[in-house]
Amino acid sequence: MNNLAMYVTIQDDEKPASNGADDLVTRYAPLVKRIAYHIMSRLPPSVQVDDLIQAGMIGLLEASRNYDAKQGASFETYAGIRIRGSMLDEIRKGDWAPRSVHRKARQVAEAVRKIENETGRDARDHEVADALEMPLEKYHKTLQDASSCRLLSFEDMGMNEDSVPSKLSGPSTNPFEGVQKDDFKKNLAEAISGLPERERLVLTLYYDEELNLREIGSVIGVSESRVSQIHSQALIRLQARLGHWVKND
Repeated sequence: MNNLAMYVTIQDDEKPASNGADDLVTRYAPLVKRIAYHIMSRLPPSVQVDDLIQAGMIGLLEASRNYDAKQGASFETYAGIRIRGSMLDEIRKGDWAPRSVHRKARQVAEAVRKIENETGRDARDHEVADALEMPLEKYHKTLQDASSCRLLSFEDMGMNEDSVPSKLSGPSTNPFEGVQKDDFKKNLAEAISGLPERERLVLTLYYDEELNLREIGSVIGVSESRVSQIHSQALIRLQARLGHWVKND
């Protein structure tokens, strides 16, 4: 732990490249902090950035020991995935969202799935609210609450795996895993392309452009809380459309 604390205090200037694992950790420690603060912009205040940084440093240490340049990805790409993975694991272990929030999110997803199966089009907010027998304002509040446990779900579904060869993600015990991942990515891409335009735009700005919710609100002209609702609605709609792929908590 002393070594981790030492690395966390390193300033954000880049260090000269060198060969040892310790040198890689020293050089890329600022990457841990950048990723931690980027993730923090998506999380409630109850999550401590120091906890994310500590988890990320562990991921960086593991990356420095396991990196194989022959696999084709740069160390920064590989380390970034391991760092984010460690942080996500830390967040999952300390899930801050009450069970009731997860339950309501599942109910919303089921209502969306039922409406879209019956109508053959995107479920509208008032239709989902009616199906759940709640006022539209309460439905939007439910989306707001659900956003706290859904903001990371898109990454959890594997959308960042395209940037690194699958071998770098760890050994596979399932010979069909590669086929399954390819099929899932294809289905996910199709589901995203079929989202309502505003939801698709929010996901693009959030995940591809890496804007935070406030910045997205400025771009599309709505409040930060409304962006959070749209983001949550998009993920719940994807969950409804990919129910055979995505396991609920």
